[in-house]
Amino acid sequence: MTAPSPLAVAVAGASGRMGRMLIEAVSQAGDCRLSGALDVPGSAALDQDAAAFLGRDSGVRVTSDLRQGLAGARVLIDFTRPEGTMAHLAACRELGVAAVVGTTGLSPAQTDEVARVAQQIPIVMAPNMSAGVNVVLELLDRAARALSEGYDIEIIEAHHRHKVDAPSGTALRMGEVVARALGRDLASCAVYGRQGVSAVRDRSTIGFSSVRGGDIVGDHTVLFAGDGERIEITHRAASRATYAQGSLRAARFVARQRSGLFDMHDVLGLK
Repeated sequence: MTAPSPLAVAVAGASGRMGRMLIEAVSQAGDCRLSGALDVPGSAALDQDAAAFLGRDSGVRVTSDLRQGLAGARVLIDFTRPEGTMAHLAACRELGVAAVVGTTGLSPAQTDEVARVAQQIPIVMAPNMSAGVNVVLELLDRAARALSEGYDIEIIEAHHRHKVDAPSGTALRMGEVVARALGRDLASCAVYGRQGVSAVRDRSTIGFSSVRGGDIVGDHTVLFAGDGERIEITHRAASRATYAQGSLRAARFVARQRSGLFDMHDVLGLK
């Protein structure tokens, strides 16, 4: 029996921290191969071998040309910035390439556009590709339903100094899960940071706090604070490798779909 061909994967943001982790993960996966590597115009990595930082020759050159970078790819994995992601998805739609999107900070209009693109190509979009984080989201749904009375809810997240959006996409997703379980609208009940004294805490609110510093990969805690007890559900990422491995799981899943917008719960079979 002939072995199936490796899944051809292109990576956006090839010279970034996450991009390099993805390239390494693809290179080590026996069922995947790196088919393209994209970066922004002017990047020092352009025209270099995409795996040069690993001391290897992948045969794939980093490019800012979307058509060249996506040529032959079945799936693009994109952890970049919102504007770049939208341009990449437009090219994927034109070329029939599936996409895995881990970019955070998209505006409502951009999120709506992703859904429209997904009518023509399959897309997995999630603020966090970690299997552990997505299991935590399931736990939060159950906890919020059980602790719906008498508990104040706070979400605390910490990331490295270079992260540009706050709160993190994962923290916001956690807030959405908790708010939905409680029958609330996060947009109307979220409180982002507190300064000074304004009033006694409104128990219907969900608070967010963001920490930025050092090289913290990603810590998230949801605190249910009641009278006489506290319940904390925490996920800590020690390496971006967990996001990379989750992204490959998503790439394998999305390559089997014809169109549609999916998330990691679909990938992990949690729905």
